[in-house]
Amino acid sequence: MDSKLKRAEALYEAVNQLIRVHQFRDRESICCHNVSVAQCYALETLVKRGPLRLKALAEEMCLDKSTTSRVVDALLRKGYALKSLDPLDQRAVQLSLTAEGQELYATIRKSLIAEEASMIADISDEVVDAALVLLGKLTIAARTRLGD
Repeated sequence: MDSKLKRAEALYEAVNQLIRVHQFRDRESICCHNVSVAQCYALETLVKRGPLRLKALAEEMCLDKSTTSRVVDALLRKGYALKSLDPLDQRAVQLSLTAEGQELYATIRKSLIAEEASMIADISDEVVDAALVLLGKLTIAARTRLGD
């Protein structure tokens, strides 16, 4: 096996293990604050992108529309999201966060950033910076493969 292929295999194993430990792998498991990992991603997407139609939210989350619909339905039931008419097309519905949803996301984000800070506390700035560059490039490559 050539060295690039060995590195690719090692990268696959490392990223796979990180994802399993870091994000619980199961989209329906409870993340924190009574929301699933997928619901947390939906909160984050709506905070960062603003109101979106269901299809756009599904595309952003790399999920199918029916899965995204179930995620959104849970957020609606919990009072974290709301539906309203799209101002550009009164026949369409857009999704946005309630004040409670925005507050919940801010709480979750603060907690997750504190957790990340503790994970990198003993790692040099140079290594963290190199990891950030690598992760950014891997994200771009993965999105390119998905056609984004």
